[in-house]
Amino acid sequence: MSKANNPELKSWIEIPAGNDFPIQNLPFGIFKTQSSSPRVGVAIGENVIDLALLNKLGYFEKLKIDNAIFTNQYLNDFISLGKSTTNAVRERVSELLNIENTELQNNKEAKEKVLHSMRNVQMLMPVFVRDYTDFYSSIDHATNVGTMFRDPANALLPNWKHLPVGYHGRASSITISGTDFHRPKGQTKPADSDSPVFGPSKLLDFELEVAFIVGKQTALGENVSTEKANEHIFGMVLFNDWSARDIQTWEYVPLGPFLAKNFASTISPWIVTIEALEPFRVEGYKQEPKVLPYLEYKGNKNIDIHLEVAIQPEKGAETIVSKSNYKFMYWTMEQQLAHHTINGCNINIGDMMASGTISGPTPDSFGSMLEITWRGTKPVKMSDGTERKFINDNDTVTMKGYCEKDGVRIGFGECKAKALPAL
Repeated sequence: MSKANNPELKSWIEIPAGNDFPIQNLPFGIFKTQSSSPRVGVAIGENVIDLALLNKLGYFEKLKIDNAIFTNQYLNDFISLGKSTTNAVRERVSELLNIENTELQNNKEAKEKVLHSMRNVQMLMPVFVRDYTDFYSSIDHATNVGTMFRDPANALLPNWKHLPVGYHGRASSITISGTDFHRPKGQTKPADSDSPVFGPSKLLDFELEVAFIVGKQTALGENVSTEKANEHIFGMVLFNDWSARDIQTWEYVPLGPFLAKNFASTISPWIVTIEALEPFRVEGYKQEPKVLPYLEYKGNKNIDIHLEVAIQPEKGAETIVSKSNYKFMYWTMEQQLAHHTINGCNINIGDMMASGTISGPTPDSFGSMLEITWRGTKPVKMSDGTERKFINDNDTVTMKGYCEKDGVRIGFGECKAKALPAL
């Protein structure tokens, strides 16, 4: 186990109860202040620690990292240093923040320079996403959708239990939490019409997902085994893959989602390293029929990440509409990456691969309004007295996620965005 994961560690920085960012987490992100350019930071409690200034002040002297790595708009160059270096940075930050270490703790001038309140920083996209892939790996979600739109007795298509189904999505419209977007427009075909019509989507939906960030590239022709997959995964973020269900229904045959998906996706700003998540590995689903050899894996590969979705109207309190868990994934990250690369597809640092909607076995754990309201037939009652079948204009959707074990809570922060009226 990494020393930085030790549940006994305490920081000299106050960590409020229930906070997502204890000393055992130390996720990486990109931030800026009113007086500084974008740079690499680490979250600790309600603070951001400036790694560029830590390095400049000599606290990473033994690691010999060019400071340009830390005064960067994205984490890609930092990640490209390799896990031996990025893990060493996390270990060193853990050491400096340990209550038993006085190097930084007793240096008032340095502390004032490197520590920023989260209230005073702006979080930016953590990585440059060159390519984005969206999977469809929750068996409960796939079964629900198949039941709704096809024969319930044959809800899963014949290939679903043999491979992690996925598609290549649009990377340019992935945005950081807090970035609002306009309701998409497109073609839809009403049930009572012989011809399609054009206009704003009437069935705007969220999709509760978690994405992993590629941390080691491959050359064209190479593939990544399930055994080696974690060497190529840097960390994870929460991911809301907004969806226009009515546009999707009309357009998706035969090639799959297009305008229904590429208008906006929202991610949480902090990348929680895969190393910080290792203590929360749990057993996955028993996969039947047996998968092909290149998809086989050993050990516990699912992760126990508690997930939550809330909707807040423009005026009024938020209502929690879903409580799910990443452990409900049928196909693991390692299998997704192995399948993605088995044909020789090359991957790059910063590439993002999303889980697909994560639904559990009960209605309160469904990961989309499509399922929660069962195509709008079971509206959700909001705390302000209104109802929701799908997402209304000026609704804000907030996703949260965390792992908890042995008194340690490793969280992701918020993944939040408001749906503005169509332009």
